[in-house]
Amino acid sequence: MNLRGNYRPGVSRRGRSTVAAATMVVLTAGVSTALAGDGATRAVPYTSDDWWTLATAVVCCVCCAVPGCFLVLRRMSLLGDAISHAILPGLALAFFVTGSREPLPMLLGASGVGVLTALLSTALNRWGRVPEDAAMGVVFTTLFASGVVLITLAARQVDLDPGCVLYGLIEFVAFDTRTLAGIAMPKAFIELSVLLTVVLGLTGLFWKELRIVSFDAAMATSMGISATLVHHGLMTVVAATSVVSFEAVGSILVVAMLVTPGATAHLLTDRLDRMLWWAGAIAAASACIGHALAVRWNTSVAGMIASVSLAMFVAACVAAPRHGAIARLWRPRIASAEPRP
Repeated sequence: MNLRGNYRPGVSRRGRSTVAAATMVVLTAGVSTALAGDGATRAVPYTSDDWWTLATAVVCCVCCAVPGCFLVLRRMSLLGDAISHAILPGLALAFFVTGSREPLPMLLGASGVGVLTALLSTALNRWGRVPEDAAMGVVFTTLFASGVVLITLAARQVDLDPGCVLYGLIEFVAFDTRTLAGIAMPKAFIELSVLLTVVLGLTGLFWKELRIVSFDAAMATSMGISATLVHHGLMTVVAATSVVSFEAVGSILVVAMLVTPGATAHLLTDRLDRMLWWAGAIAAASACIGHALAVRWNTSVAGMIASVSLAMFVAACVAAPRHGAIARLWRPRIASAEPRP
């Protein structure tokens, strides 16, 4: 094949999308094959509880991936990590005040502390002359440590395991069910499905504001859009997503899904709408592959899903059609092979 006569470095958007889709299919197959090993481990048939666990994991991962895209675009991934950990004192304080573990008081307490985390980080950065990353680190570690202490104290009065809050027990979601339309469903699946509907609805409703603020906050302000209000609204959604997901999957999977699918999708496309679709697909694929491997190897579901998402990110860093390492190394060679006018 004559590259000089038949190839041009400029590739259409449709062509890049096709290449990205093919790359992701190959990456997914490669990741699942590589992690599965030589097949020496016996395959375990799925039960109905396993299917409900998988469905809960998929909904949770997609729910975290959508707001995570905006965190990645705004270079605020660390703030998402900080909020997902800093809501621990909010959970404990909500229990101490109400004496209940019902979702509503927990959601209100954690969301309040999540917004407080963003406010304190901004205040330290603006008025304390502290660098932004250092401000987030101080607030994150302080609130997280106090949350661990409060949850440990709360565990003396009620069955509240700090390990479950941190690591999650998504394997047991099928044991706590509610009947909806005559079907027994896990409570966590119902709550996460409602949250996913709300997150998607808010994203569609405020699509223009989120898009403009994510790329140029100054221009958004000049157009009459309150960048501060959009920022705190996004932080509230991240906090709500974290607290609803905490009961089922713990902090490890929440942090991984807030950052990794969005970062991986950012390597595959330069358009925000496609980035959201890619992030959702990557999150769902990570949940499916991670759950299958966890069942096969009898290990932590949340940990395996996070590991698979990391493997996909590394693979995309290497093989993404435009921003991958191979493409960046190959592009100068192709350009040098072009005939000069």
